[in-house]
Amino acid sequence: MTVIDVHRDTEALSMTITAEFDATPAVVWQLWANPRKLEQWWGPPTYPATFVEHELTPGSMVTYFMTGPDGDQPRGWWRIATVEEPNRLSFEDGFADAEGSPVVEMPTMKISVAIDEISADRTRMSVATTFASIESMEQMIAMGMEEGLTEAMGQIDSILTS
Repeated sequence: MTVIDVHRDTEALSMTITAEFDATPAVVWQLWANPRKLEQWWGPPTYPATFVEHELTPGSMVTYFMTGPDGDQPRGWWRIATVEEPNRLSFEDGFADAEGSPVVEMPTMKISVAIDEISADRTRMSVATTFASIESMEQMIAMGMEEGLTEAMGQIDSILTS
């Protein structure tokens, strides 16, 4: 299994999912930088993603939707904060309505991605999510965020070997 650790810290209002891959940081970076690769793993297997806008530069927006088994299409957005290719990416993450506008009634999260070389051709990726409040954290976990992101990251090994 790709994911080696899931750590929740209610005091820090965070959840970090860590995975390791048999690939270099530059190859793992492409999982975020290339929207076609990102579509292959962002979201659980039953909710594949389609990225509509995708530009990893500070201040830019990334928009996407996932298509569920019954045809439903939940939407999301990212506001890119920092990009340090191939090792760091951070963004604000939120829900969007059918027109792609942020849904203000739903919580937003801060996501920080760290991609670090462990050894030649072995990389660790940590995806740390920080929530605005304990209520937001509990709401997102109750909605299945931990399981969904763990399942999503569990698809990466097959992408790296294809």
